[in-house]
Amino acid sequence: MSNMFSPYSIKNLTIKNRIVMPPMCQYSVDKEDGVPNDWHSVHYVSRAVGGAGLIILEMTSVTPEGRITNRDLGLWSDEQIPHYQRLVSQIKKYDAKVGIQIAHAGRKAEDANQPVGASEIPVEVLPEETMNGELKQPRALTTQEVKETIQQFKKSAERAVKAGFDTIELHGAHGYLLHQFMSPSINNRTDEYGQDLALFGEEVVKAVKSVIPSEMPLIMRLSAIEYIDGGYNLPHAINMAKRFKAAGVDVFHVSSGGEGLPGKLKPKNTPGYQVPFAREFKNQLGLPVIAVGKLSDPDLAEATISNGDAELIAIARGMLNDPYWALHAEKTLTRKVNPPFQYSRGIR
Repeated sequence: MSNMFSPYSIKNLTIKNRIVMPPMCQYSVDKEDGVPNDWHSVHYVSRAVGGAGLIILEMTSVTPEGRITNRDLGLWSDEQIPHYQRLVSQIKKYDAKVGIQIAHAGRKAEDANQPVGASEIPVEVLPEETMNGELKQPRALTTQEVKETIQQFKKSAERAVKAGFDTIELHGAHGYLLHQFMSPSINNRTDEYGQDLALFGEEVVKAVKSVIPSEMPLIMRLSAIEYIDGGYNLPHAINMAKRFKAAGVDVFHVSSGGEGLPGKLKPKNTPGYQVPFAREFKNQLGLPVIAVGKLSDPDLAEATISNGDAELIAIARGMLNDPYWALHAEKTLTRKVNPPFQYSRGIR
């Protein structure tokens, strides 16, 4: 029997298996209106048909200027809600649960006329790691603007609830705005949000929790370590996570890095290389975790669940390669599979 294909419940969310399709930017919005289109419908619904238990929509910005590019999704207006309602209803037809990752790119907003961040410190990346080849010098948010941004997260969460999402994920990893505030190497502020590196994230969590149903789980994605020289280590991330747990986070989605060019410490990029981070979060915080990072081998994914390293596993590039990854993994692990009847002649 496969543990990966057993159901899992957290609060009022019950997932039919332990497989998560994590957020992956598609850069496919037709206009600058930030709403999902036919591409997003095909992309996400096909993974629901393919057996994913939980699908988390790509990084969706709380403000137009907070997108990575102008071809990214956003949820800053009530007028956008019906577009998400249609997509959510399509995904749910195929027994998948659906979440949305809300975020602000901060200093990594490539198309913003003036990117903003925790500080004025620019991010150094290789040109091929951006969509447009370069990143502009950011401007530090004023204290008042920080408080306004917290309210933007709150409003986006309200819209996500109205759109019918089963869960919300806050993006606090990979060098985006929430991460920028909690990083000692990026945050050089002298106000309260610089003196207390967890404060911005904590207030965002509390604001979001105040407008979502009490039984809706809140997920937060964090980078367990940074790879830039002088970057923070695992104990720092755990300390941040303890504050976020106390504020109301129910599940941690554990990744690493993403804040700039790696220094002496570099990601291993080997199968399962981030699983130890997820396991440490689970052990230290006593909350469910989602593990991610080159887990597309079904046996490795199964071992991650069966060994108790994580409650859920995220399959990113594996699902870009194969929309039916979950069905194929179930066939590999259990020697039986129950695909949609339309595909039963091919997947059996």
